[in-house]
Amino acid sequence: MSDTSLHSVPRSAEPELKDYFALLKPRVMSLVVFTALVGLLVAPVPVHPFIIFTSVLFIAIGGGASGALNMWWDADIDRVMRRTAKRPIPAGKVTEGEALGLGVALSGLSVMMLALSANLFAAGLLAFTIFFYVVIYTMWLKRWTPQNIVIGGAAGAFPPMIGWAVATGGISVESVLMFALIFIWTPPHFWALALFMKSDYDDAGVPMLTVTHGHDATRRHILAYTVLLAACSLGLAVTSIGGPVYLVAALVLNFRFLVGAWKIWKRNTPQAEADAYGEEKRFFKLSLWYLFLHFSALLADATLRALGVFGGWA
Repeated sequence: MSDTSLHSVPRSAEPELKDYFALLKPRVMSLVVFTALVGLLVAPVPVHPFIIFTSVLFIAIGGGASGALNMWWDADIDRVMRRTAKRPIPAGKVTEGEALGLGVALSGLSVMMLALSANLFAAGLLAFTIFFYVVIYTMWLKRWTPQNIVIGGAAGAFPPMIGWAVATGGISVESVLMFALIFIWTPPHFWALALFMKSDYDDAGVPMLTVTHGHDATRRHILAYTVLLAACSLGLAVTSIGGPVYLVAALVLNFRFLVGAWKIWKRNTPQAEADAYGEEKRFFKLSLWYLFLHFSALLADATLRALGVFGGWA
């Protein structure tokens, strides 16, 4: 954290509940909640509805705690970047000390309560996820290496594993592949964003791949990771949690994703700078649907199995 982050922006007004809620990164939290819930529901062990509700709630709180701690540490660069300048700390609505206190308190609460409501293994995995996101990614990798989002993406990939652990008390091939799906999806998702938001990362001194290696290298990386992602996605289709709905969704989504990545790679010309990065923006928007629809398809197949429509094929 740079010296400038030690001096908070003067508070513009008394904070409201919505300002504290914004510290929790609710949009990111929604992805955490959804993938954790799917990981829990597709597991082969039935779980009481009350345990499902409380476990997902505490996983969400843990994800929100990570967001608050991330905003506390990154307050200096959030003030510089257009995309983050309106966050509660740079906007002067919440102080850095309040964000730190909230993040620490919610971290402890979420881990302790998940241990009580589910099991120690799931709670330990949640604690490691918070540590990984805050310390490994935010404090270390983000400002040190252009591979920041590659390694740091693991933090956002743990929720379905935690959900699976709530149900089973452990891990499996299925939960590892759900982790891998998000882990490999994260770099092309964020690199597409970075391509049309490059000045933000450049101004803030964040060594995103677009800043350190340029747009051409970033486009090649997007294509390479998209190929790996397609393989991982289709691999999940032949596990015990795969099914016809997921297989069809994976085939269609990966075809569209590969076409999008190919178009971005082919734009390795001066023309790429002239059209406001239209392909990158379309690819980024598609990436948001990509993950949601994959996990929705897993949930649909689990529902069909529960109704006895089919018994699975793995």
